[in-house]
Amino acid sequence: MRNLPLAIIIITYNGMPWLKKCLDSCAHFPVIIVDNASTDGTINFIETHYPDVTIIKQFENLGFGQANNIGIRYALDQGAEHVFLLNQDAYLVDDALEQLCTFQKQYPEYGILSPIHITGDQKKLDKNFSNYLLHEKSGKFYSDFVLKNILAAVYEVPFVNAAAWLISKTCLETVGGFDPLFFHYGEDDNYCQRANYHNIKIGVLPECYVIHDREKRNIHKSSIFSPEYYKDVEKTYRVNYANINFENELDSKVQKLKKTIFKLLLQMKFKHYTGFRKELALLLELEPLLQKSRKINKKKGSHYL
Repeated sequence: MRNLPLAIIIITYNGMPWLKKCLDSCAHFPVIIVDNASTDGTINFIETHYPDVTIIKQFENLGFGQANNIGIRYALDQGAEHVFLLNQDAYLVDDALEQLCTFQKQYPEYGILSPIHITGDQKKLDKNFSNYLLHEKSGKFYSDFVLKNILAAVYEVPFVNAAAWLISKTCLETVGGFDPLFFHYGEDDNYCQRANYHNIKIGVLPECYVIHDREKRNIHKSSIFSPEYYKDVEKTYRVNYANINFENELDSKVQKLKKTIFKLLLQMKFKHYTGFRKELALLLELEPLLQKSRKINKKKGSHYL
């Protein structure tokens, strides 16, 4: 691993359904795996069939962001100038990574680059990924393809999910690693917010691809005041109120909740009164963490790594 300019970092957690395809697609590159305490034979499979892969074993599930921070720190210490974060359920197509690296070296202002994400059957764009290229987010990706049949070299976007990110060392030294405020989901939203704040560009290269072989997920709307409801609320609060591109509106949200709670009490709507009191308590518990996150992330530096 010494003095290699690039390393692929894969976070594994019970990844047996995808590992062979994923690792075979990375065959020509150094790979660092941080395993989040898998119990399905993932470690043994990698050690047996991919002995050249570096494995950093964890004894608990650290989540996506914190496990990546460990892999990123290791790669930087070995001399990496670029790290490529790849999901365990994603596979490189052809020379996608070479194209990404070549472009990032030529245009270093793009600290985060992503290929196009296609579905496991390779017949269409990944549904969630396609949303990141809508007109209001990428400018004219779909218009270029449909009307001109000519694609630009890169499409700048404010956000792209972290299933296949090429990140430069410069970006990591400016923005840092993933914020420990996030365990799983929301960490890439936060990272892109921070990149935008520090004038690091995020881009999608339209002519290189990764297969994102994730299962089709049905989105279930949680019922109000259910455990799932509070999990969704907490994620939303973390993503929204840790966003350093906007003034901190946490105090106004607290005041708004307090007014709502008071009105519900007067109206004797006790179920909603109790539910929103719990939501307020959740927000007040998060407040010091959010304030700390905002303070750290407004500064340039290799935070969290």
